[in-house]
Amino acid sequence: MNYQETLDFLYPLHRFGMKPGLERAASLLEIFGMPHKRLGTIVHIAGTNGKGTTASALAAIFQAAGKKTALYTSPHLVDFTERMRIDGVPISAGSVAAYCSAMKDRVIELQATFFEATTALAFAWFADEQVEVTIIETGMGGRLDATNVVMSDYAVITAIGLDHTAWLGTTPAMIAREKAAIINVNSRVFTAVTDSEALSEIVRAAELNQVPLFRLGNDAVLRVEGVEPGLLEFSLSTAAVHYRALQVPLTGAFHASNLSLAVMVAEAAGIAEDAVRRGLRNLLKTGYRARLEKIGSMPDVFLDVSHNADGMRETAAAISLFRHRYRAMHVLIGLASDKDASTVIRHLVPLDAGFASVTIPSERSIPASELAVLLKSEGVDPLVFDTPLEGFEHLLRGADSCDMILVTGSFFLAGEILRRKALQQQ
Repeated sequence: MNYQETLDFLYPLHRFGMKPGLERAASLLEIFGMPHKRLGTIVHIAGTNGKGTTASALAAIFQAAGKKTALYTSPHLVDFTERMRIDGVPISAGSVAAYCSAMKDRVIELQATFFEATTALAFAWFADEQVEVTIIETGMGGRLDATNVVMSDYAVITAIGLDHTAWLGTTPAMIAREKAAIINVNSRVFTAVTDSEALSEIVRAAELNQVPLFRLGNDAVLRVEGVEPGLLEFSLSTAAVHYRALQVPLTGAFHASNLSLAVMVAEAAGIAEDAVRRGLRNLLKTGYRARLEKIGSMPDVFLDVSHNADGMRETAAAISLFRHRYRAMHVLIGLASDKDASTVIRHLVPLDAGFASVTIPSERSIPASELAVLLKSEGVDPLVFDTPLEGFEHLLRGADSCDMILVTGSFFLAGEILRRKALQQQ
């Protein structure tokens, strides 16, 4: 298969849905000689929100320390190859086609899912490239997530919230139990979880495996020093080092806990402070995008992938600190049907913005007209557009140079806007 034929084969695997279990992933990995056992130092990251930030920050830090570093995240924004990178460089289209061709028959035989096939592909490429460090973000949950075939050296659990409840459970404790299952007898465990019910499950899993647990707020103390659009400054004190005024090109204080976890893991791995600082400053070179990212000026355009209630609460809180700088604010929003849309909207309404609802390019999208009904029930009278680009172009045409546009609610929505931007730059 060539690259396009490979994508045409992979994407329809979504029809198999999400099928929890490790057997199919393990079977695919056998084809490539068990590459998940040849990934160097492994950092495995689970959590409701913040996984991508922590993963990218760690990749940037290890790269700054001169380690050949693999990064596996999902979903992608514009192109499939973004999901797997080595030292910030995505896999080539030719390599995607070659690895996928090698396992195509087994994928069909097993009725493997899209994520299982993608995980096997990534691990095979990483192992063949002889990486020294591999940073892995779980897809969903942890216990039965396809990535949980690895034996990690460091297990990180960022935060616990109510998301994917149909699969993971309806309480923080149930969800934490699923995510804490990435902990194994080789792991050192790091978490920023504060909810007592959720934390107790993480503590229990660490004790069962007889491995050390390091908690942000207990084993390390965070202090946010400054917050500006595009710049976050924070300090972190551990038992060994006081990291003063760490600077990261991100918007929002809510990133600080995830970045702190990355620093804690890096310190445990023996990474020097200088590499930590340089890595955080160069975070965006890992391919990290669309977390309240400013992508345009006059009007200022911010792109955000927050897609659940907890994430949107943090996004809204971050924006509230600089909302007064803008004459008016416009929100382009699209959401998936498995999200608590009403709560997501309630977090945004106090920002005093105009809204436009769109249908995101996903079979799980809430139709723009239905999303508009939900917005109206929260006291908002939105514009309604069938496609993201229609809505975005309309807001751009109507906005004043002193206005702000926020595009939020979905990776799919962010991807559409980034794809438009890439085409304009060609």
